[in-house]
Amino acid sequence: MSAARPSRSRLAFGLLAGLAAGAATGLGGAPAAAQQSFVIGMYGGSFETVMRQQIAPRFERENNVRFTYLSGNSTDTLARLRAQAARQEMDFTFMDDGVMFQAAQLGYCGQIDTNHDVYKDLYDLVRIPGDKAIGVGFVATGIVYNERVFRERGWAAPTSWRELADPKYRPLLGISNISGTYGLHTLVMAARINGGGENNIEPGFRFMQEVARGVRVFGTSPAKYAESFQSGEYVFGIWGSGRAVALTATGFPMRFVYPQEGAVALMVMACPVAKPNPSPLAQSFMRYILSPEVQTIFAAGQGFGPANRRTQLTPEVAALVPFGPEQVGRMIAVDWNVINQQREAWQRRWNREIER
Repeated sequence: MSAARPSRSRLAFGLLAGLAAGAATGLGGAPAAAQQSFVIGMYGGSFETVMRQQIAPRFERENNVRFTYLSGNSTDTLARLRAQAARQEMDFTFMDDGVMFQAAQLGYCGQIDTNHDVYKDLYDLVRIPGDKAIGVGFVATGIVYNERVFRERGWAAPTSWRELADPKYRPLLGISNISGTYGLHTLVMAARINGGGENNIEPGFRFMQEVARGVRVFGTSPAKYAESFQSGEYVFGIWGSGRAVALTATGFPMRFVYPQEGAVALMVMACPVAKPNPSPLAQSFMRYILSPEVQTIFAAGQGFGPANRRTQLTPEVAALVPFGPEQVGRMIAVDWNVINQQREAWQRRWNREIER
């Protein structure tokens, strides 16, 4: 990306400063302030496109800064933080919530200065204890179903996580492996609705043993999951609201439901990178991306539910994302601190007992 130009006010200020310096020293002028560099670790693809084209330019102009992008998925970004622990290159990162919690636990995230009005406008859902990272947007993990098949068979629209164990859906149930977030969310909610939770996963495994009877093939990737719905292999399952909207946009009759027990929030989180001399722009960039203006861009361009409750959306966009106090209030944030400690053990048990 080419270097951004300073604003007129900044140019005028620089000219006056140069004249003052010349009068004091006998020199005819002074060099312009050097442009700063700001390195961001983040997702590639459409996220990077929205960042480059719609979000970054204004911040670059107003702060005389040039962004450098290090793109990859969340685990790639965490691996880069690990590899550069002695001398971090990045100033700021975006990652999925589960991976971001790991980064914060490992000390890679710096303290966020929340002494600013924008933080008072955030939903409680996106705040985590310690303020080392903050959710800047979220999608929901909930129920998806093939509306055409349900109508043809005379089935009512599903409303509850408990319906995953209904025998009428065998063998047309779509569940993802817990190596992915959607499958992991399913296991945690299976535990929660049966008296357990992250700290007591046993009820979840018992429930999933019953659910597994309705699954012919467990989903291994979002692309494969979508194909299974399109082919009729799945007609009912658990998936993300953003993924469902994307598939619906192709003309497929998929519908997304927020379960009555609550949908799980899958957050996109951001954090300033902890380093001996952190960029002073990290704090201002965090406030910038949490502003209602940028939150609107994230919602329309990425399908993220706004983290800032003051964000205004058009009816068309609002219908596609988790939006508003009522809907957001029914969403559930899982305890990643507990999950990340147990995840490998749960995966081994899942392989033995559920996906055999």
